[in-house]
Amino acid sequence: MTNIVKFHPYPSTKTFVNGLFDEFFNRNLADQVGGDNFASHAAVNVLETEDAFKIELAAPGFDKQNFSLQVENDQLTIEAKHETKKEETNERYTRREFQVNAIKRSFKLPKTVNQDAINAVYENGILNVTIGKKEETKPVVKTITIG
Repeated sequence: MTNIVKFHPYPSTKTFVNGLFDEFFNRNLADQVGGDNFASHAAVNVLETEDAFKIELAAPGFDKQNFSLQVENDQLTIEAKHETKKEETNERYTRREFQVNAIKRSFKLPKTVNQDAINAVYENGILNVTIGKKEETKPVVKTITIG
C-alpha cells in the first residue's frame, strides 16, 4: 500500500541568502515533519462478543465528567471537552503534540443492538463503552439427539 505524502519542493533557482533561507524557516514546523500524520481524533478499538459490542476510546487527560454520549438516528456520538489551564511561567514549548482539548467520534449502530443497554466507564485514560445486543440476535445453540 502506498502512502501519499505532502511534497514541498525547494526551488533550485533561489540562492541560500536570497529566499531559500526565508522559505525554509518561515514554514510551519508541521510542514517540515509531515504534520498530516498526526491524528487529531481519539484512537478506538471496536470488539464484538456474543452478547455485545465494545468500544475502547483512548482519551488520556480527561475526566469522566468531560464526556457526553448520545444516540440519535441509530448513531452513537461520543464527545469530550476540557479546558486547558494557562499558567504564567518562564517555560515555553518548542513542540507540543499531546494536548487534546476536544474529541468527537460517531459510530453507526447496527439494527442488532439494544440502544437501551449502553454503558460507559472511564478508567486510566480509556473510555470503555459496552453496547448490548438484542436477545433475538444472540446465537442459539440447539442439541439434537440422534434417534
